[in-house]
Amino acid sequence: MKNFKFISILTLGLLITVSCEQELIVTTPPVVVTPDPITGAPGSADFSKFIAVGNSFVAGMQGGALFTEGQNNSLPAIMAKQFQVTGVGGGEFVQPTINATLGYNIFITQPILSDPTKPVLGRMLLQGASPKPTPQAYAAGNLEALPNPGLNPGFIYTGGKATLNNFGVPAIVLGQSLIPETGAWAGAGVDPRFSPFYGRLAYPGTGTSTIIGDAAAAGGTFFMFWLGLDDFFLHAAFGGDPAKAPLTSSGAFSAQYGFAIGGMLTDPNIKGVVGNFPDIFKMPHFTAVAWNALPLDAGTAASVTTSLANNYNAFLDGMVGATVITADEAAKRKVAYVEGQNGILMNDETLTDLSAYMAGPYAGLLPYAIARQTKSTDILPLSAGSVIGTSVGGDPNKVYGVSVPLPDQYVLIPTEITAINDARTAFNATVATTVAANSGRLALADIDATMTSFVGAGAAVLNGVTITPNINPPTGFYSEDGAHPNSRGYAFLSRTFISAINAKFGATVPLTDVSLYSATALPIP
Repeated sequence: MKNFKFISILTLGLLITVSCEQELIVTTPPVVVTPDPITGAPGSADFSKFIAVGNSFVAGMQGGALFTEGQNNSLPAIMAKQFQVTGVGGGEFVQPTINATLGYNIFITQPILSDPTKPVLGRMLLQGASPKPTPQAYAAGNLEALPNPGLNPGFIYTGGKATLNNFGVPAIVLGQSLIPETGAWAGAGVDPRFSPFYGRLAYPGTGTSTIIGDAAAAGGTFFMFWLGLDDFFLHAAFGGDPAKAPLTSSGAFSAQYGFAIGGMLTDPNIKGVVGNFPDIFKMPHFTAVAWNALPLDAGTAASVTTSLANNYNAFLDGMVGATVITADEAAKRKVAYVEGQNGILMNDETLTDLSAYMAGPYAGLLPYAIARQTKSTDILPLSAGSVIGTSVGGDPNKVYGVSVPLPDQYVLIPTEITAINDARTAFNATVATTVAANSGRLALADIDATMTSFVGAGAAVLNGVTITPNINPPTGFYSEDGAHPNSRGYAFLSRTFISAINAKFGATVPLTDVSLYSATALPIP
């Protein structure tokens, strides 16, 4: 440790005394440099009333939940601050504040909508000795985030839609922005088209309004539109299970996108910026859980080999001999357990269903009628990490991923991955075509290119801070759910939207200083 010696002002005065007459020292005040005020210009755009339309990425979701602090740092709220710079002409930006410190975690099934005795789970935080995203629980009885107005009247937004600027609604597909059922409370719990997060704006939700209709009627002079990501992201997040979240067809997406943008452009004077969609499989949400994320000790590996692998593999050989399946399919399906990391037992609906042959002495193999272990070509969403290795119904002999196949919603197989990638490509083509058809009024924020470059580089340095395309604090771009950005991440994305606006409309809106926004917090012990 270095020792630094300081000379006091008194000592310095003694040292410079050379006679009984001390020279008078005239001090001058320090020069204070005042930075030039940040200014900009709107170009041909009018930012006096800025309207935003989108899904959870526009609403401000972080860590799997919509909560007040996250909303305060939503992507459009950050953009609105830049529009409010002197000379740009931006006005007030009003959001439908959720008034919840942790929010309601939409990534986790919570059977508490009618049972207030169970704690509500909110946003995730990194927690534990080996830090992992962990939902934070409210104290029992604290229902501030519960999306049920019967038990939590405060969930309803009472400020009135006419005053709003942000119409971002978490976890909705494009088609939901066009139909009144999205806000009709009569469908709560029974109609998959209903969203309580739009219902809270449309309350009492008689089924007469739509998100696009509300946004268009808000009297905006400029808008951002970033809706459509959930048309393939939700399908992927649920492991490609169409029963949980279907994949929107390219034809349906094209028609719906045209209707939505047409609705936003009803006012002949309004202009806007739209975003396209990045490769979601580069998100930590789809990279954090490895395909071979199942650690087994030697004893457990030997036990499962004896009780399952030997019997199942022998049965598959018999099915080859009976010409029910090919030798190639049998090789793909055979399971093996070793000490160390193992592939995870899963169901693959593209395999031949062998349940008809699993009777009599083979009845015990019925749960494995379409089973195999994961390969490096499979992808597991973040939700799989909370299921792998857990017991079914408390039975230690029934363990997900070891002796019980993971359900469809926790694994993406190659055919599903290809379908999702193809959909994204088609959706981005629709966005580009729509912008080209309205070239005088729409700018395209190429989020796909921004994120591809960012991930490829592995890091970016902006405003003196380093940002990396992962969750890791203090540099990570992503919040704890591995999909939504943190506040600094949203600030990073805002620069792409603002750059597109400046280029299209001749504006000089200052780019966001990302150092002013916080990254993901350090883990909680």
